[in-house]
Amino acid sequence: MDLNKVQIIGRITQDIELRQTPNGQSVTTLSIATNRNWTDGAGMKQEQAEFHNVVLWAKLAEIAGQYLAKGRRVYIEWRLQTRSWEAQDGSKRYRTEIIGENMIMLDGNSSDTPGNNSPKMDNTPGNDTPAIKKSAPKQEEEISVEDLPF
Repeated sequence: MDLNKVQIIGRITQDIELRQTPNGQSVTTLSIATNRNWTDGAGMKQEQAEFHNVVLWAKLAEIAGQYLAKGRRVYIEWRLQTRSWEAQDGSKRYRTEIIGENMIMLDGNSSDTPGNNSPKMDNTPGNDTPAIKKSAPKQEEEISVEDLPF
């Protein structure tokens, strides 16, 4: 059995640009930064940023184009895909991207009220329109991403 699944939580590094393919399908690419913090052997705090290329298609791309912007926190999941092409100088180029099919907007917008969670987007295969579900307010203490040990 094989598995190709990616889950990231990070901040969008640039404003979203929604485009249309020649056959009219919506697509957007975004760059998401994730940070890793740790203490090295000398007791010094260290931080490293990774930048991920994400591609969203169809209705999910349209939703991202409408609601997401630079600096917003977002959860993306689905799969990795590497594509290749020949550059103008004749060299072979590669790009590994996350093809996102599930998205949760983690930052509330100005119309959100305390206790409301952002809508969850699900664009799994065979589902032409992402399901938008509002989560019920949680009574549990929220865990910050910074509190996670990994």
